[in-house]
Amino acid sequence: MSLLSVENLHLQFDTDEGRITAVEDVSFELNEGEVLGLVGESGSGKSVTAKSLMQLNPSNAVYGPESGIHLELDSGIVEVLSLKKSQELEIVRGGAISMIFQEPMASFAPAITIGNQMVEQLLIHTSLSKKEAAELSVEMLERVGINEPAKRFFQYAFELSGGMRQRAMIAMALSTRPKVLIADEPTTALDVTIQAQVLELMKDLVKEFGMAILFITHDLGVIAQVADRVSVMYLGKIVESGPVREVLHSPVHPYTKGLLNALPKLDALDEPLTPVPGDIPSPLERPPGCVFHTRCPEVIADRCNASIPARADVGHGHAASCFAIKDMEEAA
Repeated sequence: MSLLSVENLHLQFDTDEGRITAVEDVSFELNEGEVLGLVGESGSGKSVTAKSLMQLNPSNAVYGPESGIHLELDSGIVEVLSLKKSQELEIVRGGAISMIFQEPMASFAPAITIGNQMVEQLLIHTSLSKKEAAELSVEMLERVGINEPAKRFFQYAFELSGGMRQRAMIAMALSTRPKVLIADEPTTALDVTIQAQVLELMKDLVKEFGMAILFITHDLGVIAQVADRVSVMYLGKIVESGPVREVLHSPVHPYTKGLLNALPKLDALDEPLTPVPGDIPSPLERPPGCVFHTRCPEVIADRCNASIPARADVGHGHAASCFAIKDMEEAA
């Protein structure tokens, strides 16, 4: 069994406008030592999917009865969605699963030093003494490449640069030796030089600790550098998934093709950018049939807007949900 298994995840939110669907029938697996990229535009459901793994979505979240999130630990399999009490949730909130965010300033308490926050976390999730927790925290700050870690331990988040804050947050997330690390847009706010350093650091940490990473981003260039497999999300559904090179070199879903065509090309700087046409619909106005049909350049009339396409295997672990794939197979 995989380290982490998500099966038929269906997530809705109760709002003043009614119940809206944020994630629909999402399934994926994550193995030890593997990096899975989750990509898509803002509003595609990436972050709420990731927060479901730790039950961090707000109280108005409603999970479908067939939704399942299974985490395999040394002590046995944990059914994440069955955890209710705060003490039970500590298993997945900073224990076996840790999360790093796009903006560290939103995660660190501004009036508490970096070191005190790291120590507090370790006292909750481990049996270390306060002295041992402090020593481990300084060691982890050093491991992620922060200079003068003993000094940074006593500093506040606002005293560190953006890249250093991001490294400090990675150090805090890794200090409990999690089985799974969720990285939610961890490099978007960084300049390209620091971004490259952080990505290289994360690849090294995967090798060293053998953890699994769920890497969330809208940047396919980043995914190409760090991920082993990739899942492309659109309006709460995974529309294409597979080995990262297979998906990026031979995309089959029109949405994935659109995302790749939208990337700037260094060898054709005079060519205009080609964005995906239209805008992602509001969850309140979720399209029937294939959720992408309102923006799809390959839409099939009276079909894509009426039926949900089944997931089709295109070989080598590469699959997508699109009627055009089936038509191509039948024509071959």
